[in-house]
Amino acid sequence: MSKSNEDEVPANPLRRELPEEVSAAAEEPEPEKAEENGEPSLSGRQRLVKGLWPPRVSRAQLIVAVLLFGLGFGLAVQVASNSDGDSALRGARQEDLVRILDELDNRTQRLEDEKQGLEDQRTELENSSDQAEEARKQTVEKEKQLGILAGTVAAQGPGITLTIDDTKGTVKADMLLDAIQELRAAGAEAIQVNGVRVVAGTYLADSGSGVKVDGNKITQPYRFKVIGKPQDLEPALNIPGGVVQTLEKEQATVTVDRSTKIVVDALRPAERPDYARSSSR
Repeated sequence: MSKSNEDEVPANPLRRELPEEVSAAAEEPEPEKAEENGEPSLSGRQRLVKGLWPPRVSRAQLIVAVLLFGLGFGLAVQVASNSDGDSALRGARQEDLVRILDELDNRTQRLEDEKQGLEDQRTELENSSDQAEEARKQTVEKEKQLGILAGTVAAQGPGITLTIDDTKGTVKADMLLDAIQELRAAGAEAIQVNGVRVVAGTYLADSGSGVKVDGNKITQPYRFKVIGKPQDLEPALNIPGGVVQTLEKEQATVTVDRSTKIVVDALRPAERPDYARSSSR
């Protein structure tokens, strides 16, 4: 009786699942067995590194990376160029900045004076009783002014003398051309370099140990006689990064002297046009 009761007691559920757990555990390879099979076990960090490296880059991602690199490089070059263009003024002293502003104001004032002079001439022509005589006087005066600009007439007036002593032979034609352009921009009305009159069509070229101005060879020291407003001409040459500093970097000695009377007497022959003729139209 007791034996049959024992047979009817249901088996423990845990005991029924135990064989399955044992079999599942048997299927998982132990670390030592995995190493014996050629598959070393990896830690979590090692599996993470293995998943990230080597990186898998698609073609589209590579193209986007190249485009972003090109865009960044272009922006860097643009910022660098803007910084270089403004570096001269950023490093300038307050006195230099004030002088530059004064120069700009003086240029504006000269243009205003020229405008006022033209308006006065028009008023004189309109109000003169003898308009023909007044027109003749203005024509003669205009002819003198054009003769000075063309280099066919001598001139005198206030101005400066710019002397460049180039004992090292490092000053080139382009540096002298920069000086001429700076003087013109500052209001120079007549310029003479070592006996050669500078006009609108003047050109400079290197020639051995010297420089040629309109085909005439000149040697150092280079002496510029300039007629104009001295208080405008001298600061224009001495601005930070300007003509004087550039020449001094080439180990040239530069001096600028103001004068109330500068004589520019080098003349250019008057050229007659081959084909152009005056017209009343």
